[in-house]
Amino acid sequence: MQRTFYKLHGIGNDYLYFDCFDEPIAHPKQLARRLSDRHRSVGGDGIILVERSDRADGKMRMFNADGSEGKMCGNGIRCVGKFLYDIKGIRKETLTVETRAGVKTLKVIQKKQGKATAFTVNMGKAVLSPAKIPAMFAGEKIVEHPLLVGDRTYRVTCVSMGNPHCVIFGDDPDELDLANIGPAFEFHPAFPERVNTEFVQVVGNNELKMRVWERGSGETWACGTGACAVTVAAVLCGYAEKNTEVLVHLKGGDLRIVYTDEAVFMSGPAELAFVGTVEI
Repeated sequence: MQRTFYKLHGIGNDYLYFDCFDEPIAHPKQLARRLSDRHRSVGGDGIILVERSDRADGKMRMFNADGSEGKMCGNGIRCVGKFLYDIKGIRKETLTVETRAGVKTLKVIQKKQGKATAFTVNMGKAVLSPAKIPAMFAGEKIVEHPLLVGDRTYRVTCVSMGNPHCVIFGDDPDELDLANIGPAFEFHPAFPERVNTEFVQVVGNNELKMRVWERGSGETWACGTGACAVTVAAVLCGYAEKNTEVLVHLKGGDLRIVYTDEAVFMSGPAELAFVGTVEI
């Protein structure tokens, strides 16, 4: 069976999107593993199914490159907003998307030739409780806590934005051998559901630079929930200010994040790369 897919990306964090409003996909985990291969297939950080929802304008299910299902994807949800607005024709300036981390609200903040090109997403409250992240630490929150990974001790700050994040502040992350360091964090026993890991440099007032190792996908060009977690961690560690826009530089581009007591807000682009067909 031939199915149409839409390859969209948020600052380089790319997924293949399938319209599943009327026709589901039976084995998405296997499909994600096959199609994400950048050498033998289309290539991407995974696939996202856009489905009907009885609670929102649409529902997203995201599957990482290794086939594991994630609860949330910040860059992915902006692209789902574009998918609903441009492709499904749901012409609302404010859209709602159901995820495994709850219903999220998106506002169209930029359009070009009638198509949505950028969104602000209410990502919900940051979760700091170790039990809810989950992370195997005592106390009410994990802020610059020592953690032995391999033969080195890192100071980690942990946040959940619907998925678990471990944030480390230090020097220029471009200098890191992330391919070796990333898996050691992802599969560390302190994180029973694995973890996304961000390595961050403070480059200015409310300005951060990060690289990310995503569980199930490896290094990606960007991570929206990761940028949110990094901003929260920066506020907790005294490197940024609450209720103030923080500019986060990622490998694929920039995101703008605001951390408040009520929620974390993420603003950034969503782009269509191309449309194709694939045998299911």
